[in-house]
Amino acid sequence: MKKQTIAFALLLIFQSSALFAAHGLSLDGPLNYPADFKNFSYTEPDKAKIGGTLTLHSLGGFDKMNPFTLKGMAPDLLGTLVFETLTESALDQASVQYGLVAEDIDVADDALSVTYTLRKNARFSDGTPITAEDVRFSLEILKSSAAHPLYQNYYRDIIRAEVLDNQRIRFHFSQKNRELAYITGELPVLSQAYYDKHPFEKGGLETPVGSGPYIIESFKPGKTITYHRNPDYWGWDVPARRGQFNFERIVITFFKDPVVALEAFKAGEFDFIHVMNSKQWARDYLGKPFDEKRIIKETLAHENGQGIQGFVFNLRRDRFKDLRVRKALSLAFDFEWSNKNLFYDQYDRNESYFSNSELAANGMPSKEELALLKPFEAQLNPDVFKAIQPPYSTKPPNSIRKNLRKAKKLLTEAGWHIDSERRMLVNSEGKHFEIEMVLISPAFERILAPYAANLKRLGITLNYRTVDASLYQRRVHDFDYDMIVSVFPQSHSPGNEQRNMWHSSTANTNGSRNYMGLSNPVVDAMVDHIIYAKSRSELITACHALDRILQTNHYLIPNWYIPYHRIAYANKFNRPATAPKFFQPLSWVYSWWIK
Repeated sequence: MKKQTIAFALLLIFQSSALFAAHGLSLDGPLNYPADFKNFSYTEPDKAKIGGTLTLHSLGGFDKMNPFTLKGMAPDLLGTLVFETLTESALDQASVQYGLVAEDIDVADDALSVTYTLRKNARFSDGTPITAEDVRFSLEILKSSAAHPLYQNYYRDIIRAEVLDNQRIRFHFSQKNRELAYITGELPVLSQAYYDKHPFEKGGLETPVGSGPYIIESFKPGKTITYHRNPDYWGWDVPARRGQFNFERIVITFFKDPVVALEAFKAGEFDFIHVMNSKQWARDYLGKPFDEKRIIKETLAHENGQGIQGFVFNLRRDRFKDLRVRKALSLAFDFEWSNKNLFYDQYDRNESYFSNSELAANGMPSKEELALLKPFEAQLNPDVFKAIQPPYSTKPPNSIRKNLRKAKKLLTEAGWHIDSERRMLVNSEGKHFEIEMVLISPAFERILAPYAANLKRLGITLNYRTVDASLYQRRVHDFDYDMIVSVFPQSHSPGNEQRNMWHSSTANTNGSRNYMGLSNPVVDAMVDHIIYAKSRSELITACHALDRILQTNHYLIPNWYIPYHRIAYANKFNRPATAPKFFQPLSWVYSWWIK
Protein backbone atom coordinates (compact mmCIF):
# COMPACT_ATOMS: atom_id res chain seq x y z
CA MET A 1 0.00 0.00 0.00
CA LYS A 2 1.30 3.41 -0.91
CA LYS A 3 2.44 5.55 2.02
CA GLN A 4 2.14 9.30 2.50
CA THR A 5 3.80 11.64 4.95
CA ILE A 6 0.44 12.68 6.35
CA ALA A 7 -1.92 9.83 7.26
CA PHE A 8 -5.55 10.29 6.39
CA ALA A 9 -8.20 9.64 9.01
CA LEU A 10 -9.36 6.09 9.56
CA LEU A 11 -12.87 7.14 8.71
CA LEU A 12 -11.80 7.15 5.06
CA ILE A 13 -11.79 3.38 5.06
CA PHE A 14 -15.51 3.50 4.63
CA GLN A 15 -15.45 6.25 2.01
CA SER A 16 -12.76 5.12 -0.43
CA SER A 17 -11.00 1.97 -1.47
CA ALA A 18 -7.63 2.94 -0.01
CA LEU A 19 -6.25 4.15 3.27
CA PHE A 20 -2.86 5.82 3.39
CA ALA A 21 -1.24 5.37 6.77
CA ALA A 22 2.31 4.78 7.84
CA HIS A 23 3.70 6.39 10.95
CA GLY A 24 0.41 7.02 12.75
CA LEU A 25 -3.34 6.54 12.91
CA SER A 26 -6.12 9.08 13.34
CA LEU A 27 -9.80 8.38 13.84
CA ASP A 28 -10.87 11.87 12.78
CA GLY A 29 -8.82 14.08 10.49
CA PRO A 30 -5.17 14.27 9.41
CA LEU A 31 -2.25 13.75 11.76
CA ASN A 32 -0.62 16.84 13.25
CA TYR A 33 2.91 15.50 12.79
CA PRO A 34 4.62 14.36 9.56
CA ALA A 35 6.51 11.10 9.25
CA ASP A 36 9.83 12.77 10.00
CA PHE A 37 8.69 14.59 13.16
CA LYS A 38 11.23 14.77 15.99
CA ASN A 39 9.09 15.05 19.12
CA PHE A 40 5.67 16.08 20.41
CA SER A 41 4.96 19.80 20.88
CA TYR A 42 4.47 19.38 24.64
CA THR A 43 8.03 18.07 25.08
CA GLU A 44 11.37 19.91 24.84
CA PRO A 45 14.12 17.31 24.43
CA ASP A 46 16.76 19.97 23.70
CA LYS A 47 16.16 21.65 27.07
CA ALA A 48 15.20 18.74 29.27
CA LYS A 49 17.83 17.60 31.74
CA ILE A 50 18.19 13.94 32.57
CA GLY A 51 18.53 13.01 36.23
CA GLY A 52 17.09 13.45 39.69
CA THR A 53 14.18 11.74 41.40
CA LEU A 54 10.45 12.26 41.06
CA THR A 55 8.72 11.04 44.21
CA LEU A 56 4.99 10.33 44.06
CA HIS A 57 2.44 8.82 46.41
CA SER A 58 -0.36 6.31 46.26
CA LEU A 59 -3.02 5.01 48.62
CA GLY A 60 -3.15 1.34 49.53
CA GLY A 61 -0.43 -1.06 48.47
CA PHE A 62 0.39 -3.85 46.02
CA ASP A 63 0.81 -7.62 46.08
CA LYS A 64 1.67 -8.56 42.48
CA MET A 65 3.78 -7.43 39.51
CA ASN A 66 1.34 -8.18 36.71
CA PRO A 67 -1.02 -5.28 35.94
CA PHE A 68 -3.00 -7.34 33.40
CA THR A 69 -4.69 -9.88 35.70
CA LEU A 70 -7.80 -9.65 37.85
CA LYS A 71 -6.65 -10.92 41.25
CA GLY A 72 -4.51 -8.74 43.44
CA MET A 73 -3.22 -5.20 43.10
CA ALA A 74 -0.21 -4.12 41.04
CA PRO A 75 1.88 -1.06 41.94
CA ASP A 76 0.98 2.24 40.32
CA LEU A 77 2.63 3.11 36.99
CA LEU A 78 3.87 -0.43 36.32
CA GLY A 79 1.87 -0.62 33.10
CA THR A 80 3.11 2.81 31.99
CA LEU A 81 6.80 2.75 32.91
CA VAL A 82 7.79 -0.90 32.45
CA PHE A 83 5.42 -2.09 29.72
CA GLU A 84 4.54 -0.34 26.48
CA THR A 85 2.29 -0.66 23.46
CA LEU A 86 2.61 -0.84 19.68
CA THR A 87 1.71 2.85 19.41
CA GLU A 88 1.68 5.93 21.63
CA SER A 89 -1.32 8.26 21.94
CA ALA A 90 -0.66 11.95 21.34
CA LEU A 91 -1.80 14.36 24.04
CA ASP A 92 -2.32 17.32 21.70
CA GLN A 93 -4.83 15.77 19.29
CA ALA A 94 -7.81 13.62 20.12
CA SER A 95 -7.86 9.98 19.02
CA VAL A 96 -4.43 9.94 17.39
CA GLN A 97 -1.57 7.45 17.74
CA TYR A 98 2.00 7.35 16.49
CA GLY A 99 4.30 4.38 16.13
CA LEU A 100 6.20 3.24 19.23
CA VAL A 101 7.18 -0.44 19.21
CA ALA A 102 5.76 -0.44 15.68
CA GLU A 103 7.26 1.87 13.05
CA ASP A 104 4.81 1.20 10.22
CA ILE A 105 1.03 0.75 10.25
CA ASP A 106 -0.81 -0.49 7.16
CA VAL A 107 -4.60 -0.75 7.26
CA ALA A 108 -6.05 -3.03 4.59
CA ASP A 109 -8.25 -1.59 1.85
CA ASP A 110 -11.21 -3.64 3.11
CA ALA A 111 -10.63 -2.46 6.71
CA LEU A 112 -10.72 -6.05 7.97
CA SER A 113 -7.07 -6.21 8.98
CA VAL A 114 -4.09 -4.08 9.91
CA THR A 115 -0.41 -4.92 9.56
CA TYR A 116 2.25 -3.61 11.93
CA THR A 117 5.96 -3.59 11.18
CA LEU A 118 8.02 -3.62 14.37
CA ARG A 119 11.13 -1.51 14.86
CA LYS A 120 14.28 -3.57 14.32
CA ASN A 121 15.93 -2.21 17.44
CA ALA A 122 12.95 -2.74 19.78
CA ARG A 123 14.08 -4.73 22.80
CA PHE A 124 12.81 -6.04 26.10
CA SER A 125 14.66 -5.00 29.24
CA ASP A 126 16.58 -8.31 29.27
CA GLY A 127 18.07 -7.40 25.88
CA THR A 128 16.04 -9.86 23.80
CA PRO A 129 14.41 -8.50 20.61
CA ILE A 130 10.68 -7.88 20.39
CA THR A 131 9.29 -10.17 17.69
CA ALA A 132 5.97 -10.64 15.96
CA GLU A 133 5.61 -13.86 17.96
CA ASP A 134 5.69 -11.80 21.17
CA VAL A 135 2.93 -9.58 19.83
CA ARG A 136 0.82 -12.58 18.82
CA PHE A 137 1.35 -14.07 22.28
CA SER A 138 0.33 -10.75 23.87
CA LEU A 139 -3.02 -10.72 22.09
CA GLU A 140 -3.76 -14.35 22.82
CA ILE A 141 -2.88 -14.24 26.51
CA LEU A 142 -4.82 -11.01 27.07
CA LYS A 143 -7.88 -12.48 25.35
CA SER A 144 -7.65 -15.61 27.50
CA SER A 145 -9.21 -16.30 30.89
CA ALA A 146 -5.77 -15.77 32.46
CA ALA A 147 -6.09 -11.99 31.97
CA HIS A 148 -8.45 -9.42 33.41
CA PRO A 149 -11.86 -9.83 31.71
CA LEU A 150 -11.85 -6.25 30.43
CA TYR A 151 -9.26 -7.27 27.81
CA GLN A 152 -11.43 -10.10 26.51
CA ASN A 153 -14.22 -7.62 25.84
CA TYR A 154 -11.97 -4.89 24.49
CA TYR A 155 -10.19 -7.15 21.99
CA ARG A 156 -13.19 -9.33 21.16
CA ASP A 157 -13.42 -8.27 17.50
CA ILE A 158 -9.72 -8.93 16.87
CA ILE A 159 -10.16 -12.56 15.90
CA ARG A 160 -6.51 -13.53 15.39
CA ALA A 161 -2.95 -12.35 14.92
CA GLU A 162 -0.99 -13.68 11.94
CA VAL A 163 2.79 -13.66 12.09
CA LEU A 164 4.08 -12.71 8.63
CA ASP A 165 7.74 -12.73 9.56
CA ASN A 166 9.92 -11.82 12.51
CA GLN A 167 8.99 -8.12 12.33
CA ARG A 168 5.54 -8.06 10.75
CA ILE A 169 2.23 -9.07 12.26
CA ARG A 170 -1.27 -8.79 10.85
CA PHE A 171 -4.39 -8.52 13.00
CA HIS A 172 -7.62 -9.82 11.49
CA PHE A 173 -11.00 -8.36 12.46
CA SER A 174 -14.40 -10.02 12.66
CA GLN A 175 -16.08 -7.07 10.97
CA LYS A 176 -15.50 -3.48 9.90
CA ASN A 177 -15.03 -1.16 12.83
CA ARG A 178 -13.31 2.18 12.41
CA GLU A 179 -11.71 1.85 15.84
CA LEU A 180 -10.19 -1.63 15.61
CA ALA A 181 -6.90 -0.62 14.00
CA TYR A 182 -6.58 2.01 16.72
CA ILE A 183 -7.36 -0.58 19.42
CA THR A 184 -4.63 -2.91 18.20
CA GLY A 185 -2.15 -0.05 18.58
CA GLU A 186 -2.99 0.00 22.30
CA LEU A 187 -2.00 -3.65 22.73
CA PRO A 188 0.62 -4.07 25.50
CA VAL A 189 3.62 -5.99 24.17
CA LEU A 190 4.63 -8.85 26.48
CA SER A 191 7.64 -11.15 26.43
CA GLN A 192 6.58 -14.69 25.58
CA ALA A 193 9.90 -16.08 26.82
CA TYR A 194 9.44 -14.44 30.23
CA TYR A 195 5.88 -15.67 30.71
CA ASP A 196 6.78 -19.16 29.55
CA LYS A 197 8.99 -19.29 32.65
CA HIS A 198 6.68 -17.27 34.94
CA PRO A 199 3.03 -18.34 34.49
CA PHE A 200 1.02 -15.26 33.54
CA GLU A 201 -1.93 -15.84 35.85
CA LYS A 202 0.09 -16.94 38.89
CA GLY A 203 0.78 -13.46 40.21
CA GLY A 204 3.55 -12.93 42.70
CA LEU A 205 6.25 -10.35 43.08
CA GLU A 206 8.84 -11.50 40.55
CA THR A 207 10.32 -8.48 38.76
CA PRO A 208 8.79 -8.49 35.26
CA VAL A 209 10.48 -8.06 31.90
CA GLY A 210 9.02 -5.26 29.81
CA SER A 211 10.17 -3.00 27.01
CA GLY A 212 9.48 0.39 28.59
CA PRO A 213 11.79 3.23 29.65
CA TYR A 214 12.08 2.10 33.28
CA ILE A 215 12.93 -1.07 35.14
CA ILE A 216 12.09 -1.92 38.73
CA GLU A 217 15.08 -1.17 40.94
CA SER A 218 13.66 -2.09 44.33
CA PHE A 219 10.41 -2.39 46.27
CA LYS A 220 8.89 -3.07 49.67
CA PRO A 221 5.34 -4.45 49.34
CA GLY A 222 2.80 -2.03 50.74
CA LYS A 223 5.40 0.66 51.35
CA THR A 224 7.39 1.78 48.32
CA ILE A 225 8.58 0.95 44.80
CA THR A 226 11.45 2.54 42.88
CA TYR A 227 11.60 2.63 39.08
CA HIS A 228 15.04 3.27 37.56
CA ARG A 229 15.50 4.87 34.15
CA ASN A 230 16.87 2.18 31.87
CA PRO A 231 20.10 3.46 30.24
CA ASP A 232 19.82 0.66 27.68
CA TYR A 233 16.21 1.45 26.76
CA TRP A 234 15.88 0.93 23.04
CA GLY A 235 13.41 3.78 22.41
CA TRP A 236 15.10 6.97 23.58
CA ASP A 237 15.31 8.31 19.99
CA VAL A 238 11.78 7.32 18.93
CA PRO A 239 9.86 10.58 18.24
CA ALA A 240 6.96 9.49 20.46
CA ARG A 241 9.44 9.14 23.36
CA ARG A 242 11.92 11.99 22.86
CA GLY A 243 11.89 14.53 25.68
CA GLN A 244 9.91 12.28 28.03
CA PHE A 245 10.80 10.21 31.11
CA ASN A 246 13.64 12.50 32.11
CA PHE A 247 13.87 11.45 35.77
CA GLU A 248 16.61 9.03 36.76
CA ARG A 249 14.26 7.51 39.31
CA ILE A 250 10.54 7.57 39.96
CA VAL A 251 9.67 6.52 43.50
CA ILE A 252 6.15 5.82 44.77
CA THR A 253 5.48 5.87 48.52
CA PHE A 254 2.26 4.24 49.72
CA PHE A 255 -0.01 5.68 52.40
CA LYS A 256 -3.09 4.23 54.07
CA ASP A 257 -4.73 7.57 54.85
CA PRO A 258 -5.16 10.54 52.47
CA VAL A 259 -4.99 13.04 55.35
CA VAL A 260 -1.63 11.63 56.42
CA ALA A 261 -0.53 11.74 52.78
CA LEU A 262 -1.40 15.44 52.52
CA GLU A 263 0.66 16.30 55.59
CA ALA A 264 3.54 14.24 54.21
CA PHE A 265 3.34 16.18 50.95
CA LYS A 266 3.49 19.53 52.74
CA ALA A 267 6.48 18.22 54.70
CA GLY A 268 8.27 17.49 51.42
CA GLU A 269 8.05 13.69 51.47
CA PHE A 270 6.85 13.56 47.85
CA ASP A 271 6.87 15.99 44.94
CA PHE A 272 3.57 16.08 43.09
CA ILE A 273 -0.12 15.60 43.74
CA HIS A 274 -3.28 15.75 41.65
CA VAL A 275 -5.90 17.15 44.01
CA MET A 276 -9.38 15.63 43.80
CA ASN A 277 -10.88 17.11 46.97
CA SER A 278 -12.38 20.60 46.70
CA LYS A 279 -12.31 21.24 50.45
CA GLN A 280 -8.65 20.35 50.65
CA TRP A 281 -7.90 22.53 47.62
CA ALA A 282 -9.65 25.52 49.18
CA ARG A 283 -8.55 25.14 52.80
CA ASP A 284 -5.58 22.81 53.19
CA TYR A 285 -3.26 23.81 50.36
CA LEU A 286 -2.22 26.91 52.23
CA GLY A 287 0.48 27.94 54.66
CA LYS A 288 4.19 28.51 54.84
CA PRO A 289 5.35 26.05 52.11
CA PHE A 290 3.00 27.75 49.66
CA ASP A 291 3.73 31.31 50.83
CA GLU A 292 7.46 30.68 50.46
CA LYS A 293 6.92 29.09 47.01
CA ARG A 294 8.47 25.82 48.11
CA ILE A 295 5.25 24.27 46.86
CA ILE A 296 3.39 25.57 43.81
CA LYS A 297 -0.39 25.38 43.61
CA GLU A 298 -1.80 25.58 40.08
CA THR A 299 -4.71 24.73 37.80
CA LEU A 300 -4.15 23.29 34.32
CA ALA A 301 -6.80 23.78 31.64
CA HIS A 302 -7.64 20.77 29.49
CA GLU A 303 -10.08 19.72 26.78
CA ASN A 304 -10.84 16.24 28.08
CA GLY A 305 -14.31 14.85 27.80
CA GLN A 306 -15.53 14.35 31.36
CA GLY A 307 -17.77 11.31 31.12
CA ILE A 308 -19.77 11.04 34.31
CA GLN A 309 -19.25 10.51 38.03
CA GLY A 310 -22.11 9.42 40.20
CA PHE A 311 -23.59 7.49 43.09
CA VAL A 312 -24.10 4.19 41.27
CA PHE A 313 -27.06 1.90 41.95
CA ASN A 314 -26.33 -1.83 41.89
CA LEU A 315 -29.26 -3.08 39.81
CA ARG A 316 -28.51 -6.60 40.98
CA ARG A 317 -30.28 -5.54 44.20
CA ASP A 318 -34.07 -5.90 43.87
CA ARG A 319 -34.90 -2.58 45.52
CA PHE A 320 -33.10 -0.63 42.79
CA LYS A 321 -34.82 -2.32 39.86
CA ASP A 322 -37.84 0.01 40.04
CA LEU A 323 -37.29 3.24 38.09
CA ARG A 324 -39.53 5.12 40.53
CA VAL A 325 -37.26 4.17 43.42
CA ARG A 326 -34.16 5.34 41.55
CA LYS A 327 -35.87 8.65 40.73
CA ALA A 328 -36.86 9.10 44.37
CA LEU A 329 -33.32 8.51 45.59
CA SER A 330 -32.04 11.00 43.01
CA LEU A 331 -34.53 13.63 44.13
CA ALA A 332 -33.12 13.44 47.67
CA PHE A 333 -29.64 14.58 46.63
CA ASP A 334 -29.16 18.35 46.90
CA PHE A 335 -26.21 19.15 44.62
CA GLU A 336 -26.66 22.92 44.86
CA TRP A 337 -26.40 22.87 48.65
CA SER A 338 -23.33 20.62 48.51
CA ASN A 339 -21.62 22.73 45.86
CA LYS A 340 -22.10 25.90 47.88
CA ASN A 341 -21.39 24.57 51.35
CA LEU A 342 -18.95 21.73 50.73
CA PHE A 343 -17.29 22.34 47.36
CA TYR A 344 -16.73 26.11 47.46
CA ASP A 345 -18.67 26.42 44.17
CA GLN A 346 -15.85 24.72 42.28
CA TYR A 347 -17.91 22.17 40.37
CA ASP A 348 -20.25 21.88 37.42
CA ARG A 349 -23.00 19.24 37.54
CA ASN A 350 -22.69 16.17 35.36
CA GLU A 351 -25.63 16.58 32.99
CA SER A 352 -24.62 13.79 30.62
CA TYR A 353 -22.73 10.53 30.44
CA PHE A 354 -20.51 12.44 27.98
CA SER A 355 -20.12 15.69 29.93
CA ASN A 356 -18.06 18.55 28.46
CA SER A 357 -18.29 17.00 24.98
CA GLU A 358 -20.18 17.20 21.69
CA LEU A 359 -21.22 13.61 22.41
CA ALA A 360 -23.65 14.79 25.12
CA ALA A 361 -27.34 14.64 24.16
CA ASN A 362 -29.34 17.87 24.34
CA GLY A 363 -32.78 19.14 23.37
CA MET A 364 -35.14 16.92 21.41
CA PRO A 365 -33.81 13.82 19.65
CA SER A 366 -32.70 14.46 16.07
CA LYS A 367 -34.16 12.50 13.17
CA GLU A 368 -30.93 10.49 13.08
CA GLU A 369 -31.29 9.63 16.77
CA LEU A 370 -34.94 8.71 16.25
CA ALA A 371 -33.91 6.33 13.47
CA LEU A 372 -31.90 4.40 16.07
CA LEU A 373 -34.44 4.65 18.90
CA LYS A 374 -37.83 4.18 17.20
CA PRO A 375 -37.40 0.45 16.47
CA PHE A 376 -37.19 -0.06 20.25
CA GLU A 377 -39.97 2.34 21.24
CA ALA A 378 -42.04 -0.31 23.04
CA GLN A 379 -39.04 -1.18 25.25
CA LEU A 380 -38.04 2.40 26.08
CA ASN A 381 -39.02 4.90 28.72
CA PRO A 382 -41.22 7.44 26.87
CA ASP A 383 -39.02 10.21 28.28
CA VAL A 384 -36.32 9.14 25.82
CA PHE A 385 -38.35 10.80 23.06
CA LYS A 386 -38.77 14.08 24.93
CA ALA A 387 -36.36 16.97 25.42
CA ILE A 388 -33.43 15.98 27.56
CA GLN A 389 -33.89 17.03 31.19
CA PRO A 390 -31.11 18.12 33.55
CA PRO A 391 -30.59 16.22 36.82
CA TYR A 392 -32.97 17.02 39.65
CA SER A 393 -32.14 20.39 41.15
CA THR A 394 -33.06 22.52 44.14
CA LYS A 395 -32.73 25.78 42.22
CA PRO A 396 -35.88 27.92 42.64
CA PRO A 397 -38.73 27.28 42.07
CA ASN A 398 -37.57 23.82 43.16
CA SER A 399 -36.38 23.09 46.69
CA ILE A 400 -35.30 20.06 48.66
CA ARG A 401 -38.68 20.13 50.41
CA LYS A 402 -40.56 19.93 47.10
CA ASN A 403 -38.22 17.26 45.80
CA LEU A 404 -38.72 15.09 48.89
CA ARG A 405 -42.48 15.33 48.47
CA LYS A 406 -42.11 14.08 44.90
CA ALA A 407 -39.79 11.34 46.13
CA LYS A 408 -42.30 10.21 48.78
CA LYS A 409 -45.03 9.96 46.16
CA LEU A 410 -42.82 7.86 43.87
CA LEU A 411 -41.87 5.52 46.70
CA THR A 412 -45.51 5.06 47.65
CA GLU A 413 -46.34 4.20 44.04
CA ALA A 414 -43.50 1.67 44.09
CA GLY A 415 -45.00 -0.12 47.12
CA TRP A 416 -43.04 1.46 49.96
CA HIS A 417 -44.77 3.04 52.95
CA ILE A 418 -43.90 4.44 56.37
CA ASP A 419 -44.15 2.10 59.34
CA SER A 420 -45.41 4.65 61.88
CA GLU A 421 -44.22 2.68 64.89
CA ARG A 422 -40.64 2.25 63.67
CA ARG A 423 -40.69 5.49 61.63
CA MET A 424 -39.07 3.63 58.78
CA LEU A 425 -39.84 3.13 55.13
CA VAL A 426 -40.83 -0.50 54.58
CA ASN A 427 -42.22 -2.66 51.80
CA SER A 428 -45.25 -4.94 51.89
CA GLU A 429 -43.19 -7.55 53.75
CA GLY A 430 -42.20 -5.04 56.41
CA LYS A 431 -38.58 -4.95 55.27
CA HIS A 432 -36.84 -1.66 55.99
CA PHE A 433 -35.35 0.32 53.08
CA GLU A 434 -31.67 0.35 53.99
CA ILE A 435 -28.67 1.10 51.75
CA GLU A 436 -24.99 0.32 52.24
CA MET A 437 -22.59 2.52 50.30
CA VAL A 438 -18.95 1.41 50.21
CA LEU A 439 -16.29 4.13 49.93
CA ILE A 440 -12.56 4.14 49.25
CA SER A 441 -12.00 7.70 50.47
CA PRO A 442 -13.20 9.26 53.74
CA ALA A 443 -13.51 12.56 51.85
CA PHE A 444 -16.91 11.38 50.62
CA GLU A 445 -18.25 10.87 54.13
CA ARG A 446 -18.94 14.58 54.60
CA ILE A 447 -20.72 14.62 51.23
CA LEU A 448 -22.92 11.67 52.08
CA ALA A 449 -23.89 12.95 55.54
CA PRO A 450 -26.39 15.57 54.28
CA TYR A 451 -27.66 13.13 51.66
CA ALA A 452 -28.22 10.53 54.38
CA ALA A 453 -30.12 13.15 56.40
CA ASN A 454 -32.42 13.83 53.45
CA LEU A 455 -33.04 10.10 52.97
CA LYS A 456 -33.81 9.73 56.67
CA ARG A 457 -36.69 12.20 56.20
CA LEU A 458 -38.08 9.65 53.73
CA GLY A 459 -37.59 6.81 56.23
CA ILE A 460 -34.56 5.40 54.38
CA THR A 461 -31.31 4.55 56.16
CA LEU A 462 -28.07 5.17 54.27
CA ASN A 463 -25.07 3.50 55.87
CA TYR A 464 -21.71 4.44 54.41
CA ARG A 465 -18.22 3.44 55.39
CA THR A 466 -14.70 3.74 54.10
CA VAL A 467 -12.71 0.53 53.69
CA ASP A 468 -9.05 -0.01 52.81
CA ALA A 469 -8.03 -0.14 49.17
CA SER A 470 -7.59 -3.91 48.90
CA LEU A 471 -10.98 -4.68 50.46
CA TYR A 472 -12.64 -2.00 48.34
CA GLN A 473 -11.14 -3.48 45.17
CA ARG A 474 -12.31 -6.96 46.11
CA ARG A 475 -15.85 -5.84 46.87
CA VAL A 476 -16.10 -3.83 43.66
CA HIS A 477 -14.70 -6.73 41.62
CA ASP A 478 -17.34 -9.02 43.16
CA PHE A 479 -20.15 -6.41 42.92
CA ASP A 480 -20.59 -6.74 46.67
CA TYR A 481 -22.27 -3.40 47.41
CA ASP A 482 -25.60 -1.58 47.24
CA MET A 483 -24.08 1.64 45.95
CA ILE A 484 -20.62 3.01 45.23
CA VAL A 485 -19.18 6.28 43.97
CA SER A 486 -17.63 5.77 40.56
CA VAL A 487 -16.39 7.58 37.49
CA PHE A 488 -17.14 6.43 33.95
CA PRO A 489 -14.55 8.24 31.80
CA GLN A 490 -15.12 8.93 28.13
CA SER A 491 -12.70 9.67 25.31
CA HIS A 492 -13.44 11.85 22.29
CA SER A 493 -13.94 8.69 20.29
CA PRO A 494 -15.77 6.07 22.39
CA GLY A 495 -15.69 2.48 21.19
CA ASN A 496 -15.14 -1.04 22.49
CA GLU A 497 -14.67 0.08 26.09
CA GLN A 498 -18.41 0.86 26.17
CA ARG A 499 -19.11 -2.86 26.35
CA ASN A 500 -17.24 -3.11 29.60
CA MET A 501 -19.37 -0.36 31.19
CA TRP A 502 -22.90 -0.89 29.87
CA HIS A 503 -23.31 -4.12 27.88
CA SER A 504 -25.32 -7.12 29.10
CA SER A 505 -22.38 -9.42 28.37
CA THR A 506 -20.40 -7.79 31.20
CA ALA A 507 -23.19 -7.41 33.76
CA ASN A 508 -22.15 -10.53 35.66
CA THR A 509 -18.47 -10.65 34.75
CA ASN A 510 -16.47 -10.07 37.92
CA GLY A 511 -13.97 -7.27 37.44
CA SER A 512 -15.88 -5.52 34.69
CA ARG A 513 -16.74 -1.83 34.89
CA ASN A 514 -20.43 -2.61 34.52
CA TYR A 515 -20.83 -1.58 38.14
CA MET A 516 -24.56 -1.01 37.70
CA GLY A 517 -25.24 -4.57 36.58
CA LEU A 518 -26.87 -3.04 33.52
CA SER A 519 -28.51 -5.61 31.26
CA ASN A 520 -30.70 -3.84 28.74
CA PRO A 521 -31.00 -5.06 25.12
CA VAL A 522 -31.63 -1.54 23.81
CA VAL A 523 -28.50 -0.26 25.54
CA ASP A 524 -26.66 -3.20 23.97
CA ALA A 525 -27.87 -2.13 20.55
CA MET A 526 -26.73 1.48 21.07
CA VAL A 527 -23.32 0.28 22.27
CA ASP A 528 -23.01 -1.72 19.05
CA HIS A 529 -23.95 1.37 17.02
CA ILE A 530 -21.13 3.26 18.77
CA ILE A 531 -18.58 0.51 18.19
CA TYR A 532 -19.45 -0.02 14.55
CA ALA A 533 -20.10 3.59 13.57
CA LYS A 534 -18.75 4.26 10.06
CA SER A 535 -18.20 7.99 10.49
CA ARG A 536 -17.84 10.67 13.13
CA SER A 537 -21.42 11.81 12.57
CA GLU A 538 -22.74 8.28 13.09
CA LEU A 539 -20.67 7.98 16.27
CA ILE A 540 -22.06 11.24 17.66
CA THR A 541 -25.62 10.17 16.90
CA ALA A 542 -25.15 6.80 18.59
CA CYS A 543 -23.61 8.45 21.69
CA HIS A 544 -26.54 10.88 21.87
CA ALA A 545 -29.00 7.98 21.70
CA LEU A 546 -27.18 6.00 24.39
CA ASP A 547 -26.94 9.09 26.57
CA ARG A 548 -30.70 9.63 26.40
CA ILE A 549 -31.43 6.06 27.47
CA LEU A 550 -28.96 6.09 30.35
CA GLN A 551 -30.10 9.47 31.62
CA THR A 552 -33.83 8.79 31.53
CA ASN A 553 -33.42 5.49 33.38
CA HIS A 554 -31.61 7.11 36.34
CA TYR A 555 -29.06 4.33 36.76
CA LEU A 556 -26.97 6.64 38.93
CA ILE A 557 -27.24 9.96 40.74
CA PRO A 558 -25.10 12.41 38.73
CA ASN A 559 -22.24 14.06 40.60
CA TRP A 560 -19.95 16.81 39.33
CA TYR A 561 -16.80 17.67 37.39
CA ILE A 562 -14.34 20.49 36.80
CA PRO A 563 -12.94 21.47 33.37
CA TYR A 564 -9.39 21.80 34.70
CA HIS A 565 -6.84 19.88 36.76
CA ARG A 566 -5.86 21.00 40.27
CA ILE A 567 -2.21 20.21 40.97
CA ALA A 568 0.43 21.06 43.54
CA TYR A 569 4.13 20.28 43.23
CA ALA A 570 7.53 20.94 44.77
CA ASN A 571 9.26 23.96 43.26
CA LYS A 572 12.05 21.85 41.77
CA PHE A 573 10.86 21.36 38.19
CA ASN A 574 11.13 22.98 34.79
CA ARG A 575 8.68 22.03 32.08
CA PRO A 576 7.94 22.59 28.38
CA ALA A 577 6.36 25.91 27.40
CA THR A 578 3.48 24.21 25.58
CA ALA A 579 0.96 22.15 27.51
CA PRO A 580 -1.03 19.29 25.94
CA LYS A 581 -4.80 19.44 25.45
CA PHE A 582 -6.06 15.95 26.25
CA PHE A 583 -4.28 14.64 29.30
CA GLN A 584 -4.15 13.60 32.90
CA PRO A 585 -1.58 15.61 34.87
CA LEU A 586 0.94 12.86 35.42
CA SER A 587 1.09 12.05 31.71
CA TRP A 588 2.54 15.51 31.12
CA VAL A 589 4.82 15.41 34.18
CA TYR A 590 6.82 12.74 32.37
CA SER A 591 7.99 15.57 30.08
CA TRP A 592 9.16 17.75 33.01
CA TRP A 593 12.67 17.73 34.44
CA ILE A 594 14.57 18.74 37.58
CA LYS A 595 15.89 22.33 37.56
